[in-house]
Amino acid sequence: MHKFAVFCLSVFSFAAGVQISCGRKVVPASPLETFKTYVKALKQKDLTTMKLLLSKESLAMIEREAKAQGLTVDDVVKRETLFSENQKTVEFRNETIDGQKAVIEVKNQFGTWETVPFVFEDGQWKIDKKSYLESLTNEIEQQNRSELDRIINQGKEP
Repeated sequence: MHKFAVFCLSVFSFAAGVQISCGRKVVPASPLETFKTYVKALKQKDLTTMKLLLSKESLAMIEREAKAQGLTVDDVVKRETLFSENQKTVEFRNETIDGQKAVIEVKNQFGTWETVPFVFEDGQWKIDKKSYLESLTNEIEQQNRSELDRIINQGKEP
């Protein structure tokens, strides 16, 4: 009878442990942890992990670009990283989370800080390259407008 009691207690303890572990809420990786995983994947040339860390819209954008250029999605992912593969260190700062969106500032190969956006989808933080590229495009357009205004205004007298 003693062995049976020990067996029952073991089964009960195991079942209780399973119930407790199943009831735990899984906390998703933060945007910063997601970014660190992306950096590690890039350095290891792990394109599968890199793609898993990109938002759905970013992957769709990459697929369209690959098709238009006659390349594979992997070719585009490999080419369009958030920083130079040759960078020895990647510095980051100022993780900010606002609802379903987040940003981290990352120092690029030229020593300036860039903002990398994230979006929370499917229960985890994903890098939002689509928003990143849109932001860069807007910044370039603004610089071009400012330069054009400067050139136009050079010819005018005050």
